Amino acid sequence: MKRWLTRRWPAPHWPSVRGRGRADAGPLLLTAAVIAAVALLAGAVPALLGAAADSAVQDTVRRAGQDSNVLVRADWERDDGPTGGRVRTARLADDVDDFRARAAYALGPDLDAALLPPIAVVNGPILSITDGSAPRTFQFTYLAGDLGGPDVTWVAGSAPGPAVTDEFVETPYNGPPWPVQVGISEAEATSLHLGPGDRIPVKDGQGRDRDVRISGIYRPADSADPAWRLAPALLRPAPGADGVGTTRFAGLLSAESLPDARLAVDEDQLRRTIHFAPVPDALTWDTTAALASQVVKLKAASGSSGARDESLKWESQLDTTLRAARTRIGAVAVQAAVLLTGVLTATVLVLLLAADLLVRRRTPALSAARQRGAALPDLGAELAIESTVVSLSAAAVGLALARAAAPGVSWAWAVPAVLAGAVAGPTFGILAAARASRDRRQPANRAARRWIRATGQLRRAAVEAAVLIAAVAAFVTLHQRGLLSVASDGDTGALTGDTILPTSAPALGVLVGALVLLRLLPLGARFALRQALRSRRPLAVFGAARAAATAGRALPLLVLVSATALASFALILGTTVTRGRADGAWSSVGADARLDVGAEAGVATPAVAERIAAAPGVGQVVVAQVTDSARVFSDSTLFTPRLVIVDADAFQRLLATTPLPDAPALARLTTPGPGPGDVPALVRSSDGELRTGTRLQLPRDDAPAIRLTAVGTAPSVGGAGDVVIVDAAALAGAGLPAVPNTVWVTGPGAARAVSNSGVAADVVLRADVLRAQRVAPLTAGLVRLAWTAAAVLLTLGLLGLTLAAAAGASERWQTLTRLRTLGLRPRDARWVAAGEVLPPVVVAAVCGPLLGALLARLTLGPLDLRLLTGQAADPGAVPPWWLLGLVSVALLAAAATVVPVESALRRRDRLSEVLRAGE
Repeated sequence: MKRWLTRRWPAPHWPSVRGRGRADAGPLLLTAAVIAAVALLAGAVPALLGAAADSAVQDTVRRAGQDSNVLVRADWERDDGPTGGRVRTARLADDVDDFRARAAYALGPDLDAALLPPIAVVNGPILSITDGSAPRTFQFTYLAGDLGGPDVTWVAGSAPGPAVTDEFVETPYNGPPWPVQVGISEAEATSLHLGPGDRIPVKDGQGRDRDVRISGIYRPADSADPAWRLAPALLRPAPGADGVGTTRFAGLLSAESLPDARLAVDEDQLRRTIHFAPVPDALTWDTTAALASQVVKLKAASGSSGARDESLKWESQLDTTLRAARTRIGAVAVQAAVLLTGVLTATVLVLLLAADLLVRRRTPALSAARQRGAALPDLGAELAIESTVVSLSAAAVGLALARAAAPGVSWAWAVPAVLAGAVAGPTFGILAAARASRDRRQPANRAARRWIRATGQLRRAAVEAAVLIAAVAAFVTLHQRGLLSVASDGDTGALTGDTILPTSAPALGVLVGALVLLRLLPLGARFALRQALRSRRPLAVFGAARAAATAGRALPLLVLVSATALASFALILGTTVTRGRADGAWSSVGADARLDVGAEAGVATPAVAERIAAAPGVGQVVVAQVTDSARVFSDSTLFTPRLVIVDADAFQRLLATTPLPDAPALARLTTPGPGPGDVPALVRSSDGELRTGTRLQLPRDDAPAIRLTAVGTAPSVGGAGDVVIVDAAALAGAGLPAVPNTVWVTGPGAARAVSNSGVAADVVLRADVLRAQRVAPLTAGLVRLAWTAAAVLLTLGLLGLTLAAAAGASERWQTLTRLRTLGLRPRDARWVAAGEVLPPVVVAAVCGPLLGALLARLTLGPLDLRLLTGQAADPGAVPPWWLLGLVSVALLAAAATVVPVESALRRRDRLSEVLRAGE
């Protein structure tokens, strides 16, 4: 008969299953608690990360403001008349509506759902108000949405009307100024001292009078209407909008007066734009890739900016904003995966140790069952049923708690813990039962014993070599490709097969270090025993002997070293991000405060800087011209770095008074160039293409290009990767004077001085940037995860210490009790027990934090933490030595309590029972 016909399915003995479960309820509940806690963390973190990713996308778009709007422009159809004049287009507002509808149709359904209804903005040129001594400007604007313009209440006069009632009117090009009616706000009417029927005295840039008349005074029904944000001067006068000391006023056009506005200025001076503002709450991580792709397609299909026709010309930074958000989210995803991998590694080791303890307790019962004829498959099935029920039940509880605490749940990260809990116990139990019933005897032949010992050593070496090879492969992959590039291949943000190996690099590195210590600890214990044998201290001999006898146990040392090292790694990661946020705020702003002046007010920047420097509490004030994406050539290759034209000496003094890195190379900018006519420059390049000695050319309009020579490495300016810094005086001597548009200010009074500058500019405060980084969803979430992972890992380490002590407690105290029969005092017994327990704990307490610091130094660079901290380069590891010291102290303190607790629990053991147990 075939052998498979004689096989049978395992037949579990259910009373034995229930009996073992009741007898070992404590260890089983402990295993279930570990699995449930880790399942809670592993199940909640991906869901919380997804929610943080959505919040990060929305937060990024909100911070971008109008820069994330989708804009489309189109020129007007020419208004040439049949007799050589200009024709008044009575239905010009309908053309604007058609233009808006055409732009909305071109968006597509997905992009249209993520954007607010379009708002059409028609702006006239900036006109100068001629009466009064203060410089004032004026601009008329037409706003129109799907439901018309923003609602207003006319408190005096009426809405602007047409200048003529005829349907067809043609006016000569050189005729008198064409009248146009506008409405002004109450605040503007009060400031101008004008009312309905009055004429606003204005001239254009060429000194020609323009006929602008006030038809009425309005009050906005809702000043928070999104349309008003596109023209804030329509609500109230805007100081500094057109330069220092100037005030801009604005007039509201109606559909009836819009045709007159076109005739009131030159043909190309009335510009129309459609604004699509994104809806931040409608944006999610899952939709960003598709939306960014659609925006890119719109810009690719855009008409030429030089074409004077009605083709749609799209402009937007929304795709860049979304890609930047996706990059940061991808970085946080892999950083969180690194922390979770560490937690799972320590969890699996603790579960293995718990299973080892459980099997040690059950070995007599398993041996007896085996001797009574129980088959190994039956015992394995019984143990597998028990461990599977415990593991799955605990995981279900943990995932249920995760679902209650988080917006979703992910079960994938909980699988390793469940598998370890379900497989470890049955595997160890079957091996213990098999060894108990094995009839193989120890060979008397020395060569055979040597062969058996060599076989065991080869097996151990094979396992260690496999771990070492995996660790080397992980580190090589991590440093050659980086985590971010690997994670972005699929562009999904999920953990894939390509990311498993590099994200496991810290955990594998910890295992390699623990295996090395496992090799060294027995050598050290035997050396200590030899030294103790030469002494006259019997307690030292007993303690060293017990330590040498137990030094070869692998699981306790692996658990202790891995948990402490990975907890230290998590603490270093969290501290590095926290410190990096402060450094990133300095790098992003460049000072305590920065003023980014608009192009209209750029010529008055030096005067603004002088006024700020005179304010109380201001230390350093430096002005510069900062041009993003400047055109610089090197050997016919175009580069677009950030060009900074600044007083080199003042900029060097500024860097010396801030935490920013000093730049001694700035002193070279004030010396003559290496060649005649060359201007020295400092360069910085993210890809290394711009380096010292490179010759560059800075093109000019209607003039020869200025030759630049790189004489050193430039400091980072505003976090830009490619930077070129030139001294303002040297560049002015070469024929290109600077027009400053940036003011850096330091000192305790910098924020107030910059905020009260009285110029239309963007105020960037370092305190605000740091505050925003602290509450940013991704950064705050990663820091919380790092602290949580450190706490969980430290708890697992302490639990591993307790399990390791409990696993060897019976044998340890049996030996010590026998020594007591030979005259060893109870106090001396406790010292001997401490000598056995402390060596692996001391090794873990000393080497674990050091190993974690080493791994942080090796792996934090490829983790791309700069994407969260805002720094120009990856931050270096910042070990919090006092926290690492607390980890070591906690481990040592826990070990110090193990022996007294064990001694108290064993106090009632009778010597006669202990002696009989060894028979």
